[in-house]
Amino acid sequence: MWGPQAGGFSDPQAVTAEIQAIADQVKSQLEEKENKKFPVFKAVEFRSQVVAGMNYLIKVQVDEDDFVHIRVFESLPHENKPVALTSYQTNKGRHDELTVF
Repeated sequence: MWGPQAGGFSDPQAVTAEIQAIADQVKSQLEEKENKKFPVFKAVEFRSQVVAGMNYLIKVQVDEDDFVHIRVFESLPHENKPVALTSYQTNKGRHDELTVF
């Protein structure tokens, strides 16, 4: 399967500048929820899902061997809403599969 399709998440893909920018937009939301600062916030892999907007699952490196999986919703452009962190999982490793949560 190539790229996103309505209903399901795409296969894991390499991160693009656009995906890193989306992750950067929700970094402060995650830091607030976790009550900590992440010195590193490097997206390394993502999956996407077309809905009324886009859902993204993004694996983010937050320390040398520490990763978080974030779920982000990007609304349709005409709705003019900010990107939102909808859920996340902490204490993930480099090789943990990016699964739907």
